[in-house]
Amino acid sequence: MQKTDRPVHSIRAARPRHYLMCAPVFFEVSYSINPWMDVAKPVDTGLAVAQWERLRDTYRELGHRVSELAPVEGLPDMVFTANGATVLDDSSVLLARFRYPQRTAESDAHGDWFRAHRFPAVREARFVNEGAGDYLAAGGRVLAGTGFRTDPRSHAELQELTGRQVVGLTLVDPRYYHLDTALSVLDEDEIMYYPDAFAPESRAVLRELYPDAVLATSADAAVFGLNAVSDGRNVVLPQAATNLIAQLRARGFTVIGVDVSELGKAGGAVRCCTLDLRTPWREQAV
Repeated sequence: MQKTDRPVHSIRAARPRHYLMCAPVFFEVSYSINPWMDVAKPVDTGLAVAQWERLRDTYRELGHRVSELAPVEGLPDMVFTANGATVLDDSSVLLARFRYPQRTAESDAHGDWFRAHRFPAVREARFVNEGAGDYLAAGGRVLAGTGFRTDPRSHAELQELTGRQVVGLTLVDPRYYHLDTALSVLDEDEIMYYPDAFAPESRAVLRELYPDAVLATSADAAVFGLNAVSDGRNVVLPQAATNLIAQLRARGFTVIGVDVSELGKAGGAVRCCTLDLRTPWREQAV
């Protein structure tokens, strides 16, 4: 376990969140757009649904609100709602513009949901971006991934819309094709990440910004341990990421391990299934 001079937080504050999820009732691996997807490997859709339901129920047990996006037949990756959009600070929405045509229609489904639920503005992106999979809000900045999916020009587009500093980070390992597979925001000034997933210059940026970050092992990264969701106190992540779990507990986080291994066959885990709507108060939505 890495050493840190940061004091252990005996009391951490959980912030109520509102998440958008989509049940994997049409989940399958029928094409391959990342190294995890093997069309020859059997997929148990029933097991995927059961694992997803447990994740959804975990959020609710923690006091968070979960809304559900209706799944669409023929869009097996819709379960990964984090890729479909980014919710901005003013509760407007920047829709994803997917790189691969197999996922393009997911953006339309997200847009329909946000419009129906009275979000103040739903914006079409000018450049390719894969939503909150590559955009991670961290305090006053946004950490933004590129290298495999999101066009680096989209970073300036997001900065223009949010007014936040957008820090571009380049991914170099194709297994970690979205930023949220290689890095997780734990609290406003705390992150965890897998250094080898990043280009040298991006590793230098991360070391400068977050000298006390939790560093993942290759084994924990390979089970999607960094594809996690934190509310500031509780961290939900794949249960196989045992080294990360120990490090997080040592820092005062409450850690909930879940099994989402069936969804991992398509290259996603906890956070991929969870789009933060940044609006815990939006009770008037229908």
